[in-house]
Amino acid sequence: MPELTAGRRRWLLFVNMVAVSLVVATMSALYTSLPDIAVAIGASQAELTWIVDSYTLALAGLVLTAGALGDRFGRRATLIVGLALFTLSSILPLWLDSPLWLIILRALAGVGAAFVMPSTLSLLTASFPPERRGSAVGVWAGFAGIGGIVGLIGSGLMLHVWSWKSIFVVNSVIGLLVLAAAFTIGESVASRHGRPDVLGAVFSALAVGGVVFGLIEGAQTSFSEPVVVVALVVSAVSVVAFVLVELRASDPLLDVRYFRRRGFSTGSISVGLQFLVIFGFFMLIVQYLQLVRGYDALGASMSLAPMVVPVLLLSLIAPWLTTLVGLRVVSVVGIGAIGAGMILLSRLTVDSGYWDILWPMCIAAVGMGLATAPATSAIVSDIPGDEQGVGAAVNDAMREVGAAIGIAISGSILAGRYAADIVDVLPGVPEAGRQAVENSLAGAVEFGAAAGPAAQPVVDAATEVFVGGLSDSLMALGLVAVGAAVALLFIAPGRGYVPRGAGSTESTEPTESTEPTGSTEATESGTSG
Repeated sequence: MPELTAGRRRWLLFVNMVAVSLVVATMSALYTSLPDIAVAIGASQAELTWIVDSYTLALAGLVLTAGALGDRFGRRATLIVGLALFTLSSILPLWLDSPLWLIILRALAGVGAAFVMPSTLSLLTASFPPERRGSAVGVWAGFAGIGGIVGLIGSGLMLHVWSWKSIFVVNSVIGLLVLAAAFTIGESVASRHGRPDVLGAVFSALAVGGVVFGLIEGAQTSFSEPVVVVALVVSAVSVVAFVLVELRASDPLLDVRYFRRRGFSTGSISVGLQFLVIFGFFMLIVQYLQLVRGYDALGASMSLAPMVVPVLLLSLIAPWLTTLVGLRVVSVVGIGAIGAGMILLSRLTVDSGYWDILWPMCIAAVGMGLATAPATSAIVSDIPGDEQGVGAAVNDAMREVGAAIGIAISGSILAGRYAADIVDVLPGVPEAGRQAVENSLAGAVEFGAAAGPAAQPVVDAATEVFVGGLSDSLMALGLVAVGAAVALLFIAPGRGYVPRGAGSTESTEPTESTEPTGSTEATESGTSG
């Protein structure tokens, strides 16, 4: 497409930056408001879980198909459709506020987000010249990386001055403004005109959606539950079917041969691991701050604000660092720093202060800032320009699946440790409060508030049990990240690697001499708007 002026590029970057921040922030925005929602609409614990997670499930399951549709029918068009659906489903909860309606509307918002996320990134990679693309991707990745923190902070502020419905009001207002702005940017359409890969779309949705559903539901109930087992089996079968279908398709939704490219596979692993660890950490630390340290929703969310600075600043310079030292160094150091931060945080005790949280958290934030932009850039740079929407969708799908796995790992370890150790506390708990104490630390705190000072020893014992489970969960997240860093030491390409996608036609790697079938040259058509 015709090269945009500098002013048009800045406007395009701003619109897409706000859009991706909005849909990522929405993933975590309701975390701090769940107690208020439970009281206001009488939602059960299971319903609260799906009010939050139906958004993630829909986003993860449909993002790959949405990215491919953007390549074929227009990336701006899919951005507009996604924003319209997101905005509409964000305003309706003001009136349709039963638990079932909230779950349905959150899922519809997730469908809208699935169209928004890949469109924002693919519009940038298709519109910016190669010499400026790294900086644009760095800004996008930085704001996508801090979106979860922004959601927590914003919701905490809104709950401090208004009710939980204010979160939906703000989401819909921002969505409407970005929707209007989206009409002012230029269209970008790839030159792919093959028959849509319907089977690939179905199997990708089942594969990603099945694993996300199974992990979320399993973390809340049990991984032996029939519905969880069925979901995970369907996901595994769908992965195999997806690979077979894509290898045979003349114009595949995603040519799986791209995973043989070291840049593409490195970026995918790195992005997935970052969100696995960070969202698992968010889930744990918010509970620790509120239940153990006694912070309110605003205090807990503001405690995470210092992570924003290193993530944003380092995301801006990480592409430049990558050109100096190579993708391997920034990936290994970044993921390793995230792991080190989690391992240090696993030393938290009941009496730990905020400083004990702050400095390991900032180490993890530095690691995320170093790794996020290079990983995203590696994915979209290693595939043809005609498939930038699909490349962006792979980046987004890895984020969502990683987040679901991280929440499942941390939640399951915490719940398992609590259930095993709280048994020793229960004999000293009155029958009326035993179920509450056995279920969770939140239940134990509620029991203590109702029973008075006499119940304080029980609350203290339950707190110790909870912190022990939290420590195990953080250590597990840290070890997963360190293991990934070691793997990337061997997988990630060094300084000599040349991406084979948009803006590049060949690789320096002799083992990757065969171009995947179904790929086309990077040709774009459109107007500058």
